[in-house]
Amino acid sequence: MSRTSREQVNLETFGGKRMRNKVLLVFLALILAVVPLLAACPAPAPPPPVEPIKLTYANFPPAPTFPCVQMERWADEVEARTNGKVIIETFPGGTLLGALAMFDGVLAGVADIGISCPGYEPGRFPVLAILDLPVGLPNTEVASYVMAKLVKELQPPSVAEFKVLTAFTSAPAYIHTIDPVRNLEDLKGLELRATGAAAPILEALGGVPIAMPMTELPEALAKGVVKGYLASREVLMDFKFAEIVHYVTDYSTGTVAFLVVMNKDTWNALPADVKKVMDDLYLEQAVWTGEYMDGHVKESLKWSQEEHGLQIITLSPEEQARWDALLEPAVDKWVEDMEAEGLPGQEMLDRLYELKEEYSK
Repeated sequence: MSRTSREQVNLETFGGKRMRNKVLLVFLALILAVVPLLAACPAPAPPPPVEPIKLTYANFPPAPTFPCVQMERWADEVEARTNGKVIIETFPGGTLLGALAMFDGVLAGVADIGISCPGYEPGRFPVLAILDLPVGLPNTEVASYVMAKLVKELQPPSVAEFKVLTAFTSAPAYIHTIDPVRNLEDLKGLELRATGAAAPILEALGGVPIAMPMTELPEALAKGVVKGYLASREVLMDFKFAEIVHYVTDYSTGTVAFLVVMNKDTWNALPADVKKVMDDLYLEQAVWTGEYMDGHVKESLKWSQEEHGLQIITLSPEEQARWDALLEPAVDKWVEDMEAEGLPGQEMLDRLYELKEEYSK
């Protein structure tokens, strides 16, 4: 290669390097100019947090009682299963709505959710009174399962204006007395505290129902104004009645039905995934409440027997048949009344016995 050619190549190489260096310097200058501008720009704001759905839940008895215990459990389950998307604020003890104002209060939106006893408003929920009847439900778990299934399957017209979230019952009522009641003759003319649907049951068996608030019962028992009461057996421990009454006759009478309802507009506004969580809890919550209550009754009986010598009186099969025969007309009368109003009384009763048998197996 000639000297001229070599000089030309060197010049081209030198020129190329100069060009690349120049481009690199321009690029670095651009970076140095842009970096301060980027630093001065604020980072994009994070999306605002999603506010949880807040719902109010009203209840009427004191916080330690089983309707409120189940309320707190349901609220906790909803919050957990929605990962905090729903927050339930609970109001026990009538702090938001009392028992007699509960259903209308939920309709009016005073509370989003409420719980009360259909029996507190006679005539408003006629077919649900079936659980108050002496239909031989053995415990709260079976009774609550039956109650929830009946409401779900038969959709009584009286609950159509609500979204029913769950339904359950109290523990069955039994006769508690100062002196033993082993037969109808022992019960005849005996004055016992009984209210609501329990009063006609006691009357049919020959007893004399005396209406009074539970708060007045200890003094009435101590003074002999009444000789006992018809109620569920957890009150032996909860109200310390085992210190005064010493006998329970082992014959299950009626229960008290409870209905948990939500305002229909509130329900319709909920997201689909939240509705599914609540729907999935419907029967589970009823059974859980029954199991909880039955456990509490066992604890109450154990305490009463060990601490105060409570005795459980078992009726002979013949004697039980006598009691059953006296109470059958009350059930038949209820069916007749429902059918006369165009309501499915016999269908409800037949299905009740089917569900009772199904769940008791």
